This record gives sequence, structure tokens and C-alpha cells, in this order.
Amino acid sequence: MEIDESKVYLCRCENLTLERLHQLLDEGVTSMQEIKRKTRCTMGNCQGKTCKQLIANEIARYTGRTIEEIDVPINRLPIEPVTLGEIAGVK
Repeated sequence: MEIDESKVYLCRCENLTLERLHQLLDEGVTSMQEIKRKTRCTMGNCQGKTCKQLIANEIARYTGRTIEEIDVPINRLPIEPVTLGEIAGVK
């Protein structure tokens, strides 16, 4: 059975399909940062929680690299910690 790559979504927030990822890889776009810049993947509502590892795994599989060779972005906390009191406006 053949898979229709245009219907396999790796990043639902930014509508990145397997077909589009393969197009980018074929064009020489092979790092997560480049793919992120071109597609906004990992920047949607889930912040990469559902797609980041799927995309990294597919890059590794498609390019023949190991997952350790893929520059998987790290989720970062906000720059400065904020207390609940600050959020609530309590001084």
C-alpha cells in the first residue's frame, strides 16, 4: 500500500506535510532550524510538543543520518520567571 504523502501531516499547527518536508530535504534544506524558518513548524500552538520529534525522525530517516546528528531545537522557558502575584496584578 502506498502512502499519499500530501495527506500525512507532521505539524498540524503549521500544516507541514510529509510531502512538503521531503521537497525541502530534496532542495537541500536539511536542518531543523532551516525547516523551522521556511515552514514555521514547532512555532504553532503546540510549540513543537507534537511535531518536533516526528520531523527530526523523518529528517534522519530520509537523509540517512542518525537522530543524534539532527539539531533538534530545545523548548525554552520564558526569559524571566514570573510569579503568580505578578500575573494577577498583586503588588
